[in-house]
Amino acid sequence: MLARDSAGGGLTITTMLAARDAGLPLPAAAVAFWPGLDATRTGESMTTKHGIDPMFTLESLQRLGVHVLAGQDPHQPLLSPAVYADLAGLPPLLIQVGSNEVLLDDSTRLTTRAAAAGVNVILDVTADVPHVFQSFTGSLDEADAALDRAGRFILDRLATETPAQTA
Repeated sequence: MLARDSAGGGLTITTMLAARDAGLPLPAAAVAFWPGLDATRTGESMTTKHGIDPMFTLESLQRLGVHVLAGQDPHQPLLSPAVYADLAGLPPLLIQVGSNEVLLDDSTRLTTRAAAAGVNVILDVTADVPHVFQSFTGSLDEADAALDRAGRFILDRLATETPAQTA
């Protein structure tokens, strides 16, 4: 099982893509919380959520991208899997994201493309919450509920894992 958040959520997806391409075993499932999945920053939510997302703007992500990309072309599958990666063969995925995030379309586009590639994928969008909303457990009911759903997803996938998946 892999589970990470934000940039780590994107790394969860790219780690599985790289493992798949190298012929390595894949986890039973993965959870990506508010993942960054498009280094091209071309999703509509980059502009439609401008001023709503309290954490990021398109401009702040572009500035960060200069350092992260270090001159690499963002139009590569492992840098922008929501747009360019072949997602076939990935294990079941749960993607959680808030409706107020500029990164929302990273999640929606990856989900659409993963489902089209035959991946069992669940997109869990929580209304009116910002990036990293699950970190407000105990004080934000939506955070508690989202983490409960993620926990159920993980337990359900681990309960149905076959020995061949753990090899």
